[in-house]
Amino acid sequence: MSHPKLITKEYKLPFIFITSLFFLWGLAHGMLDTLDKHFQQILHLHKWQSSLIQFALYGAYFSMAIPAGIFMKRFGYKRGIVLGLFLFASGALLIAATAGFESFWIFLTCLFLLGCGLATLETAANPYTTKLGPKESAERRINLSQSFNGLAWVLGPLIALYIYNSTSEVEGEKFYSTILPMLVIGLLVLAVAFVFMRLKLPEISEEDEVHAHGFIETGTEEKPTFHIPLRKQSHFIFGVIAQFSYVAAQTGIFSYLINFVTDEGQYPRFDVKLAPYFLSIGFALFMIGRMSGSYLMSIFKPTKLLAICAVLAALLLPIVSMKLGWISLISLYAVFFVMSIMFPTIFALAIKDLGPQTKKASSLLVMAIVGGAVFPPLMGLIADNFGMSIGFLAPIPFFAFIAFYALRGHIVR
Repeated sequence: MSHPKLITKEYKLPFIFITSLFFLWGLAHGMLDTLDKHFQQILHLHKWQSSLIQFALYGAYFSMAIPAGIFMKRFGYKRGIVLGLFLFASGALLIAATAGFESFWIFLTCLFLLGCGLATLETAANPYTTKLGPKESAERRINLSQSFNGLAWVLGPLIALYIYNSTSEVEGEKFYSTILPMLVIGLLVLAVAFVFMRLKLPEISEEDEVHAHGFIETGTEEKPTFHIPLRKQSHFIFGVIAQFSYVAAQTGIFSYLINFVTDEGQYPRFDVKLAPYFLSIGFALFMIGRMSGSYLMSIFKPTKLLAICAVLAALLLPIVSMKLGWISLISLYAVFFVMSIMFPTIFALAIKDLGPQTKKASSLLVMAIVGGAVFPPLMGLIADNFGMSIGFLAPIPFFAFIAFYALRGHIVR
């Protein structure tokens, strides 16, 4: 049995440059997931209060996804990418510039702007990646790109480790530790934006999308699907719900891993200054999962792999909550591994066969990332009242829905 090519020759260079964007926003997310605990300490915040970092970041996804989609529908993927990079850089540079105000609320405002940039990039890069080759290998291709997102997530906490180690003992100087990392990231992203302005990227037109992705097979015929409204395409509607569920679960788990290994009453318990190393270990497993998942999808159906991973995540979380010491910690790390393929696979399945509606559909899928804003405060509230271990039971219903989507909900009808 022959497998379709992952990337066709004419799209290799664009694929490499687009994949670099996945690395950039992964770096931002890896750092920010670490800062939850940092701000809990320096500002004496409850867990649910520190989760306002995720609320600001993922709330930006909800606010910006539709405008980004409209912008790209009019001006194309490339200009959408450049816009996203400029917003990303502006947010990072403003965080560095305003650190002297020592205000959590100003930080959240600047973070919202940075999040608007990330939302624009994801609205452009995720669907664009699926188009750079045969549609049969779209799930493998986006998982490969997202592997570099995972690599950046490994490095993000290590950069944040610098923030912990450089945090002054003087209360009024603790915000200054965010200046250098954000300044470097802002300047780096700005440089990448100028590169993309000069770069020649193939623009995939709506006509191309209709020709390549606008049909489903029905027996011996091909039936056009691009004229069917999105609200009537169940595989897309369920895909939006599945994406909301996944990002909600992922963000909660990522955000509170450090609390899990550093809070009073937890075993094993580690010094908070070492905590970013533990997050990096989780993200390394996440990256390995995406890379191996991309390969496994050439052997197994992506939907079956997604279903297995969702069921395993739902079964592992109760073990995490049982306070079994190292067994619980290893189980939590295993959740990182099995979650890895979920976002890109759901994305690719949800936009399948949507033709010229792909840009709009991508916007709505990126809006679904708002799950990362809504759920962590709830998970934090549970943890504040019942303990961090019990908080890790909360994502189980989300993984159950993802299993349903993988088994039945993804089918194009």
